[in-house]
Amino acid sequence: MASDAERAAAQGKREDDENRLESFGETVAVLPSRRWWALAVIAIAQLMVVLDGTVVTIALPSAQRDLGISDADRQWVVTAYTVAFGGLLLLGGRIADYTGRKRGFLIGLLGFAAASALGGAAQNGATLFGARALQGAFAALLAPAALSLITVTFTEVKERSRAFAVYGAISGGGAAIGLILGGVLTEYASWRWCLLINVPIAIVAFIAGSILVTESKSGGGSSYDVPGAVLGTAGLVTLVYGFTQAAKTGVGWLSVEVISYLVGAVILLIAFVLVELRTASPLLPMRVVLDRNRGGSYLASLLVFAGCSRCSCS
Repeated sequence: MASDAERAAAQGKREDDENRLESFGETVAVLPSRRWWALAVIAIAQLMVVLDGTVVTIALPSAQRDLGISDADRQWVVTAYTVAFGGLLLLGGRIADYTGRKRGFLIGLLGFAAASALGGAAQNGATLFGARALQGAFAALLAPAALSLITVTFTEVKERSRAFAVYGAISGGGAAIGLILGGVLTEYASWRWCLLINVPIAIVAFIAGSILVTESKSGGGSSYDVPGAVLGTAGLVTLVYGFTQAAKTGVGWLSVEVISYLVGAVILLIAFVLVELRTASPLLPMRVVLDRNRGGSYLASLLVFAGCSRCSCS
């Protein structure tokens, strides 16, 4: 009787776990020991994405001298990455959901490594800016794929909470680690290693991810919501660009240029919301944003990054 009860309890637990992931598309079967190794790989990749937003900050003066970049243009080393990453994030998540999250994760790693190598070998400012934009584009595919893989790999509430705690700690501390790492590499090696260091990390993560991470795809249709993708990407690019312009010396939040970009971003994002409310397969279902907990966390993140931009400006 005891064994029957245990089997029934285990079966009920599995059904509960599957129900919790029903809205996400599917579940994936992963051995318990492999789950945590997979999380380690995902965490390394996420750390690489986050710290790359700040790792070049300390190296900017050295890169500027070597490549002959003007004072007005050097902010593009940071801006090109943040604009591409922030603008393409929603689209990257949708592509990973439909083509395969593991595939998106691995492609993102390889692309990020190639873009990092290109930036590390850059001989002029334009090549460095382009490489940074490519890094941001591949990061926009890599980051949402990594987050989705955690969601479908860890089905138990307690384990998933631990996994997201690790993910959150990595995301929160990555920017500070990037500043420290950038200073060390610039001081004892070269500014180029602020980019080249990503290559071995990405290759190791790619090999480990190929073995440890289990593939998953979103269930249902595979519509890409092209109008929503265009409006959402354009709105986010404009918004991120407006934030980065506000952080420039001598510009600020109250300049006509910044206000114009932010107003344009609001118009594009309102149009995006209207499209999402009417389309059958929205890029961003409004129930996600309107959820009190999720919506509050998104707003808090927006205010934090806006504050960081204001501090950089001053």
